[in-house]
Amino acid sequence: MQPVNFSEIANIAAYELERPAYRDRMIQLKDRRRIRAGDHLTFLFENRDTVRYQVQEMMRIERIVREQDIRHELDTYNELIPEPYGLSATLLIEYETPELRAVWLPALLGLEDHVWIEVPGFDPVRARFDTRQISTDRLSSVQYIKFALGPERAARLAAGTRIFADHPKYQASAELTAAQAAELSLDLMG
Repeated sequence: MQPVNFSEIANIAAYELERPAYRDRMIQLKDRRRIRAGDHLTFLFENRDTVRYQVQEMMRIERIVREQDIRHELDTYNELIPEPYGLSATLLIEYETPELRAVWLPALLGLEDHVWIEVPGFDPVRARFDTRQISTDRLSSVQYIKFALGPERAARLAAGTRIFADHPKYQASAELTAAQAAELSLDLMG
């Protein structure tokens, strides 16, 4: 999947005009790409559209107008584009209160070794975490992860594919529905 190009980014004024309809489409797209595992892990699978939307929203919120700053945002968020035969997700570790986060984000250290995707008929593939989001004393509540499936698993992604966490302090799984598998298969086609 190709990264988002600078030429695809609208300036803030043009984006404000397109934003209402574009935002509605992106909310619907993200709903199709959101998979919840248990009460506290949500995977939002990224693609070119979600990355472009994130860049446009960051420009809007932070009033970014200089080309070099826009290019920096593009470089940052283009890291979320899936690699060939792979999936990429933003993993949200969700605990409602600061007190719960203070307990659970340190307790879940090592999670990077305990998140997997399992395509029927194949061994599970462990998620590759962006280590910049992990410190020695706690996890960030937002993690960027990738799954390198390879061509055989990519071709067989279907309903029944399972995402799971087997951390000693948190175990949960979610099985992809047919609609979710179809949506994510689009990423694997490039």
